[in-house]
Amino acid sequence: MVGIFPLASITGSTATASAATLDGRVVGVTDGDTIKLLLDGRQQYKIRLGEIDAPESGQPFGQSSKRMLSDLVFGKTVRVRVTGTDSYGRSVGVITAGSTNINAEMVKRGGAWAYRRYLSDQRYILWENEARQAKRGLWRLQPDQIMAPWEWRTAKRSGRSVSSATRTLYPTAGAISSIVATSQESPGRCGVKWKCSQMTSCAEAVYQLRTCGLGRLDGDGDGVPCEKICG
Repeated sequence: MVGIFPLASITGSTATASAATLDGRVVGVTDGDTIKLLLDGRQQYKIRLGEIDAPESGQPFGQSSKRMLSDLVFGKTVRVRVTGTDSYGRSVGVITAGSTNINAEMVKRGGAWAYRRYLSDQRYILWENEARQAKRGLWRLQPDQIMAPWEWRTAKRSGRSVSSATRTLYPTAGAISSIVATSQESPGRCGVKWKCSQMTSCAEAVYQLRTCGLGRLDGDGDGVPCEKICG
């Protein structure tokens, strides 16, 4: 996902501009974070699950993530709370099947990561950490196979081998619990800053890189973010 735009940006190509929720049947699962929703028995929409990022099809656990999502929603009637669109024109939202938050369930089962760059609900980081500690889903892979999807895509685009790409270091369970408990003030919040010029200190840059997974801060992949500040 390159960018997410607010609900007001939704156009007729994805859903009606006034639609805040979509109710329909899941008729397709593209991957671990994208479905096809059939509305009124005739209109199909691609829905990108917000808050999460699943392994790409070429990554370890990519196909397993797709199967996991399929087991949760395929053929079922679900509700989508639309929060915006992405740069590919897909509606982005939170899917519920009955009382189950499917986006959260994918993270809890180890089928996807909390998508730090676009995160609005910090609980997803806690759920991800719980899945990691319990070695559920993708967290059962050997360490050299575990890479955040956004880092995997960056490595592919830059032409670096995935095996040599820098992997973000993630905080301990205690640190993540502290993050979730933190007030909404920056810098203890992911998804509010995107580039080095917005950082007020090296500590903040390190937080955004290591906790929020903002890999763009480390352009040369040496593990040091925003070298004008931290160099």
